[in-house]
Amino acid sequence: MSPTANTILVTGAAGALARRVIRLLAARHRVIAVDFRRQVECTDAAASYQLDVHTRGFEDVFRQHKIDTVMHIGRVFAHEQSRQHRYNANVLGSKRLFELSRKYGVRQLIVHSTYFVYGAARFNPALMDEETPLKASAVTHDLVDAVELENLTQIYLRKYPELNITLLRPCNILGPGVRNSLSLLLSRAVAPVIVGHSPLMQFLHVDDMAHALVLAQQGNRPGIYNVAPAESVPYQAAVVQSGCRRLPVVLPGSLPRLLRSVMNRNAYFPPYLINYLKYPVVIDGSLFADTFDWQPVHTAAEIFEIYRRAKRR
Repeated sequence: MSPTANTILVTGAAGALARRVIRLLAARHRVIAVDFRRQVECTDAAASYQLDVHTRGFEDVFRQHKIDTVMHIGRVFAHEQSRQHRYNANVLGSKRLFELSRKYGVRQLIVHSTYFVYGAARFNPALMDEETPLKASAVTHDLVDAVELENLTQIYLRKYPELNITLLRPCNILGPGVRNSLSLLLSRAVAPVIVGHSPLMQFLHVDDMAHALVLAQQGNRPGIYNVAPAESVPYQAAVVQSGCRRLPVVLPGSLPRLLRSVMNRNAYFPPYLINYLKYPVVIDGSLFADTFDWQPVHTAAEIFEIYRRAKRR
């Protein structure tokens, strides 16, 4: 290890994105992996724990290891827990993580959020920058925890500058091992499309997002940043290029049948996703790209080929 190596705590270590981040960081830093779901067997990490942030053992991690940086990637998705459990984990759990970071002198905090917080609505601007209001919680209760996590992070960003908080809002992250809603949707043989709607979407390979998180750690430029490529693709084109057959849906008449026939068989398709299949939410990622000298390596076509190849197999 270099004398300048830091000790970096990575939450959500069982996820595909966090595993890639740990691998990249471990070449230069000492990494502590934590996940509440299961203990991660990670040869790249100096230590690995299965701990809930609310337990006493979680604070012991801060006592045992002099943590320099916290990378909070462990946001709970809608398909993983009930709404109340998600709120407890994503909001109350994050607040405790922030407080422990203050208590034990953490010098940098990176929070992984989502572009879903902007909300999908008919009158969205064509390109959303970091100053665009967050309207997701006004559209659906299923994203209240995501917006509250953002609000909490922004309070700590302003109130405690010594934490050097960087908040990242990425677009749709796809790729091998990713298990978010859209990735699981494109993994299916059949994907619903809404008749008369094919909103533009942005797609980011999980490796490019991992690189973005590492650059944020290296650059240490506190603030709020969208992370997305300039390229956008119509949703229906993404479905076809990913090797899915389209299931046309007419709203609102067939929505209840869609929920029963598709969503109930696939718990990974939360109802709020319907709005994102109707209205575009295109974000401006130029601030992050310019600040951290970042550009994605993988194109959307390369990402869709991953899902198409998987279906062939």
